[in-house]
Amino acid sequence: MGTRGCNFHCPGCQNWQISHDSPDEFGRNMEKLDPEESARLALRTDCAGICWTYNDPTIWIEQTLPAMREARRLGLYSAYITNGCATPEHMELIGPHLTAWRVDIKGFSRETYKKIAKVARFEPTLEMTLMARRKYGMHVECVTNVTPTMNDDERELRDLARWIRRELGEFTPWHVTRFHPYLDLAHLPPTPIRTLERACEIGREEGLRYVYLGNVPGHPWEDTCCHACGRRIIQRRHFAIARADLRNGRCAHCGTEIPGRWTDGTPCSTSGDRIPLMSS
Repeated sequence: MGTRGCNFHCPGCQNWQISHDSPDEFGRNMEKLDPEESARLALRTDCAGICWTYNDPTIWIEQTLPAMREARRLGLYSAYITNGCATPEHMELIGPHLTAWRVDIKGFSRETYKKIAKVARFEPTLEMTLMARRKYGMHVECVTNVTPTMNDDERELRDLARWIRRELGEFTPWHVTRFHPYLDLAHLPPTPIRTLERACEIGREEGLRYVYLGNVPGHPWEDTCCHACGRRIIQRRHFAIARADLRNGRCAHCGTEIPGRWTDGTPCSTSGDRIPLMSS
């Protein structure tokens, strides 16, 4: 689910039609939906959970907070797809109820964040991500959309990968995604595949076990491979699962437990043969 507006003003925003809307456009082509009813709608339509995305969910907590409370009551997961620029007070409200924190970390320096997100500091995003993981035990995944000339410096990518490994753990998924020209960055080319592959290699060199290459349909690094034996356990085609070789939360080839959470929020090892949240 999403709405209009954003607390960032990224020049290359891929959802700029809604995130950059002016106030007089607010409410156009939108449907009013009671927060609790949105969670019940997820249940009725056989969804495993509800997430807020497209623009940043932190700006409409009046909707997301009661919805995630109802989702938890119904046994559904809930997720923020966020730039992570929340406040400690915001996190205290959502922390006991939210299942997953999927955060964009757009770079690893103030200079990069000024260019790519028009904000002065990136430290709050890191601080809120640590709070999500350590204080509230949320499932955390990180995404970096690698944009040519903006945040593709190998040294900075390495610093970011090292931070994820040190502070969030080796099994934290890091999605390295391809930039496509949009809005004020329409003059830039799409990210070269080799640049993305090199970023993934850097993540693995720094000890991350689950590094993914995104926005390149058909690339083998979209798949999930067991961190122990290296065999493919989840094969993807675009946004769909083509094959999953998991048995009781373990690699079907070597028996190693695959980390993450199931869609109902429980640890993988306590559930049956379902797709873990970290791999979806």
